[in-house]
Amino acid sequence: MDLKQLRAIVTVAEVGSVTRAAELLHLVQPAVTRQIRALEQELGVDLFERTGQGMRPTEAGAVMVDRARRALNELERARAEVQPAPGEVSGIVTLGLLESTSDLLAEPLVAALARDHPGVELRLMTAYSGHLQQWLDDGDLDLTLLYNLDSTPSLNARPLVRERLWAVAPASAGLRADRPVAFLEAAGHPLVMPAAGHALRRLIDAAAARSGAAMEIAVQTNSLRVQKRLVRAGHGWTVLPGVGIAEDVARGALSAAPLTRPEVWRRIVLGTQRAGRTPPAVEVVGRELVRQIDSAVREGRWPSAEVQGV
Repeated sequence: MDLKQLRAIVTVAEVGSVTRAAELLHLVQPAVTRQIRALEQELGVDLFERTGQGMRPTEAGAVMVDRARRALNELERARAEVQPAPGEVSGIVTLGLLESTSDLLAEPLVAALARDHPGVELRLMTAYSGHLQQWLDDGDLDLTLLYNLDSTPSLNARPLVRERLWAVAPASAGLRADRPVAFLEAAGHPLVMPAAGHALRRLIDAAAARSGAAMEIAVQTNSLRVQKRLVRAGHGWTVLPGVGIAEDVARGALSAAPLTRPEVWRRIVLGTQRAGRTPPAVEVVGRELVRQIDSAVREGRWPSAEVQGV
């Protein structure tokens, strides 16, 4: 098993074609085919099957492609770390951002790193907290924002921000930041909700239980953008953190008000793995992310948020 074989199976899996993979790898097609067949003979299993849609990994192939991709990424990271320019921090860092925070944090973070640490290659992944935590556990992320999580034997959780959840409605509802809305009132409308099992949904369900509200759920979705779009179209109200709707409210696309009776808060932490060394590039990205969050809260760009331990 060698690096050429690993690159071949990963590329074929990504593009679904030996011909296209050969073009990307700057090889002739027979060479890519030989590399795959040699690895299959060594392992004693078929890694791909040919379908009408192209080359598709078998069950064994999917396992190998996943492991090969991680191995290649680690080698790429190691090369970047051991060959820096003099006096420059360099390396590849994969960062997870909560979907609700990406509009606020991604661009200024990228700009700051490009200016101050051009040797750092940042790879951004956005998703809900549960997915990000799984990716961190699997080693696919170096660090990530998570919420309502405490440190564990394998995971370090550094508190960053505590933020309030808001009732979110069409602009015509006229909700205002200075007029909190009781949870019972919000629940009197059809609700566009995060899918069951989502961490934000658990917070909302707990608040409903405390208020005695019976929620009428119009639709469930695992997409923040879909939630907001359905609310704009008049399919119901929803509950979201202020950071996820600040721009929509500012341009008049939605109206929103902090929830009360009960107030509902979520706590955002920076999650990192406890095991192994922390590369300098990861430390640099973590520090800059914390600075960006601190700035956003203190400048009022992160509604109803309080800095914790930054």
